[in-house]
Amino acid sequence: MWSIEAAIARHESIVMEQQQQTEQQQMEAAAAAGSGVAAPGAAQSSQATAMKVVVAVDASEESLHALSWALDHVVRFHPGASVVVLHAQHGADHFVYPIAAHGLAYAPPTSLDAVRKDQEELSSKVVSRALDVCNQKQVNASAVVVEGDPKEAICQAAEVMHAGLLVLGSRGLGMIKRALLGSVSDYLAHHARCPVLIVKPPHKAHDK
Repeated sequence: MWSIEAAIARHESIVMEQQQQTEQQQMEAAAAAGSGVAAPGAAQSSQATAMKVVVAVDASEESLHALSWALDHVVRFHPGASVVVLHAQHGADHFVYPIAAHGLAYAPPTSLDAVRKDQEELSSKVVSRALDVCNQKQVNASAVVVEGDPKEAICQAAEVMHAGLLVLGSRGLGMIKRALLGSVSDYLAHHARCPVLIVKPPHKAHDK
């Protein structure tokens, strides 16, 4: 599994290659049209100012609704925007619990391997569903999977990727669950360095 830095570095490398290919195609098209050769930095300059929309997704229907809403109401009106589907999965040690009152934890390597495999399979399904939503709406998107506590991992990934907008769905936790478990959306709304768009699920849209 990729670390946050490695996963994002790999993503940025892919995006850079795509930008270079796009620039080359534009130069070839301009030459074929007889309008001269475009300036080498023109495509990069245009893309550098384009909005990067990072959508955090998980296995919930709320996150897919948030993705769909963002594609229809944000990306649709920003043709140059790039879309990144971001999924944060818990590390294997998240599922290791202390033994008695000693604060020590032990899990056989085979158990940890099984947990990692299950996590990777789940991440693959989550990302695949999200990319299917993008394909259905004819939006090109890339995907990044990072490992760690979702709140911190998503926040750090959005910052490293220089997100112009971070989108996520709201689970609509009750007051007790929110107090005990905390809310990813609340955390990101207060700690993310970019604008955060929290999309309510359909049945919550008219509450309050």
